[in-house]
Amino acid sequence: MSAVISGMILGFAFIAPIGMQNLYVFNSAMNNPLKRALLYVFFVWLADSSFSVVAYFGMGAIINSNQLLKLIVMILGGLLVVYIGWSILRSANQVNLNAEQNQLSAGKAFVTAFIVTWANPQALVDGSLMLGATRAKLADADVIPFIIGVLIATSLWFLIITIFVNIFKNRLSKRAFVLVNLVSGLIMVGYGIYFLFGAAQMLLG
Repeated sequence: MSAVISGMILGFAFIAPIGMQNLYVFNSAMNNPLKRALLYVFFVWLADSSFSVVAYFGMGAIINSNQLLKLIVMILGGLLVVYIGWSILRSANQVNLNAEQNQLSAGKAFVTAFIVTWANPQALVDGSLMLGATRAKLADADVIPFIIGVLIATSLWFLIITIFVNIFKNRLSKRAFVLVNLVSGLIMVGYGIYFLFGAAQMLLG
């Protein structure tokens, strides 16, 4: 049980900083009915869980050790994230507070969840260092309980954000929704440009 709790503590610390995942979860909760927002956040949790497991067992080092693979991931990831950000910006003024469904299909939401989770190769490397180093210090019997704790923490974090934002969104005006979409879109585009800039540095370096 202590290993599970330790994993939960690290899981909360790992997922809490504002990043593409949290922005996507927040945006989904703002712009969708609760049932659909929960479906979207489940996709994000699946993507994050796969990310955490890969990082925990150190396989993220594969990307860092292969410069060509890292370059391809950064270019594709950067382009995809810019596209997602631009899509959010383009539809920012089309918010319908009474809409029962968001235009994003379940299939597209599933793919987007994995993009915002896996598009940053540096995060995979950093995650491998942090989670991999932690795993190395654990007794064999604590390895599985620890990662279970991490996954529990991320599921609780995403669930709480989704429910909290979705409940209180009714107190916000359409202007607030538009502002959230604009900020989210700009940050997404910024992330994508950052990845592409990193790829350009690799090519020129």
